[in-house]
Amino acid sequence: MTSPYSYIRNCWYVAGLSKEFEPGKLTGHKFANRAMVMWRTKEGKVVAFDNRCAHKRFPLSEGRLMADGTLECAYHGLRYNDTGRCVAIPSHPDGSIPAQAKINPFPVVEQDGLVWVWPGDAAKMHLRKPPRSPEIADAGWETIDSGPMHVPANYLLLIENLLDITHFYPLHDGNIGDIENSKIPIEYEEGELDGNKYIKTTRQVKNYKQPPYLADWFIYDVVDRHHTHCMMSPGFTRVVMRNAPPGQLGTDKERGYVLMHTHTPVDERKHVWRWIVNCKKDHMSGGDPTMSAAKRVASTFPAVVDQDRWALERQQHMFEIPDDGYSELFLKPDKALRRARQIFLQMMREEQVPVAQTQAAQ
Repeated sequence: MTSPYSYIRNCWYVAGLSKEFEPGKLTGHKFANRAMVMWRTKEGKVVAFDNRCAHKRFPLSEGRLMADGTLECAYHGLRYNDTGRCVAIPSHPDGSIPAQAKINPFPVVEQDGLVWVWPGDAAKMHLRKPPRSPEIADAGWETIDSGPMHVPANYLLLIENLLDITHFYPLHDGNIGDIENSKIPIEYEEGELDGNKYIKTTRQVKNYKQPPYLADWFIYDVVDRHHTHCMMSPGFTRVVMRNAPPGQLGTDKERGYVLMHTHTPVDERKHVWRWIVNCKKDHMSGGDPTMSAAKRVASTFPAVVDQDRWALERQQHMFEIPDDGYSELFLKPDKALRRARQIFLQMMREEQVPVAQTQAAQ
């Protein structure tokens, strides 16, 4: 039986923020078990290719970019242009270059301050678009990100963590969580946007006493709160929290954030996680009125993330143990994460169909 705790290839994943791809800098990656080399060309375009030199599999990310914009392999000096074609081989002084001297490209899209890569079947990239993240590129918002965090756990475990915040107690008790959070009614919404199936939860409360970190970040001790978590695709989750004194949501008293999570699979057991917090640029924090809300969140949120990583890593360890009669219990708030698993399984099966057809034809 197919397990959802693998990875999907026919999907757009975040390779990094735009600022991480500096001109003239090679970077090596592994996404969905695809080894990639990426760089920003002299013309400013980010490109991605198979990281293996066509000659001896040497990792091209260990090479260098030359003055003419070509990538030189550090082993035998083969040079590739920004279309992946080999244009020079030192050991072929007559200039002859075999037709197979090329490296395969991966589709790349740069938008809203993020660089997205498609590790799957390039012929299907048009079926889905990368989710939008407009706040990152909006001058009215302050954006701070974690940088890449390498987590030894399957990325679906992180998505489930983000969709099911009843874990705020006890895991985050005393910072962003309390036991009352587990009692908040949950509304569910699902649909499809730009080819991506999404699942969204909404929690709304009135006259709610905030846990310590939320009061610190967003000023108010007692609030009306509107809180959503949306898996927009297997690679991106968007969290929106709006807080205001009772009766004042939607007014200039409102405070909160747009917290983006990118989750890019390395393989079945590892992923790269980034959080990106966005707050209105002119909003200050309650805990330190001299510090912006975004900076205050970014300074204390890592403690919350450490707790989540601790949990994810220990969950992953348990997957190494055979089930042998174990049966997972589902609770009422698990509806969103169960739907996320179904979305993953459907996408995985869609990828397996062409493989099965090819094998049958042979």
